[in-house]
Amino acid sequence: MLNLNVVLVLVILTGGISLYAWSNPTLRESWIMTPFLVRRRNEWYRFLTSGFLHADWMHLIFNMLAFYSFGGLIQDVFVQVFGVMGGIWCFLLLYLGGIIVSDIPTYLRHRNDPNYHSLGASGGVASVIFASILFRPIEGGIYIFPIPFAIPGVLFGILYLAYSYYQGRRQGDNINHDAHFYGAIYGIILTLLLVPISGSIFWKEIQSYLFN
Repeated sequence: MLNLNVVLVLVILTGGISLYAWSNPTLRESWIMTPFLVRRRNEWYRFLTSGFLHADWMHLIFNMLAFYSFGGLIQDVFVQVFGVMGGIWCFLLLYLGGIIVSDIPTYLRHRNDPNYHSLGASGGVASVIFASILFRPIEGGIYIFPIPFAIPGVLFGILYLAYSYYQGRRQGDNINHDAHFYGAIYGIILTLLLVPISGSIFWKEIQSYLFN
């Protein structure tokens, strides 16, 4: 249990399910986020299952690389603060909760639209990214494979949200890009509640960068 890498397990699980769903339209249609069907048939499980589906290779690789690059840091922090089991449960609450919570605005906006569908782990990934940024906004930077140099967390977060905004305006790809924004907010709030000192860590590092 001490060596359990929850991030790697989730990456493998998400990748496997996404690949299988590409060749199994029935599974994809039964798991994808369709607010109209959630409301009409009470298929609330779609809030979670849609997070294990991805539109294509680019969508899957982008999400899983970002998740893997940032996830280890926040999992280690939670384990240090809450112990092994407590840390794992908090990490799952952050990631899976981010997937679910970030879909709530989408559900409210499209619950009467039978033609709207969305999928992807965007909300959970954004939750993990912005939780990690609280602990390492500048110092040390964060390595994003395969980029050979460290990127400051704050910079990556800004670029991540800018990309999401741009793609969200394009629409048409079934990817819920708006979930990045709501997932980011959820990740920040939950982490501040779980580890209040994270706010001080973030502010001290930003101050050090700006005024030293």
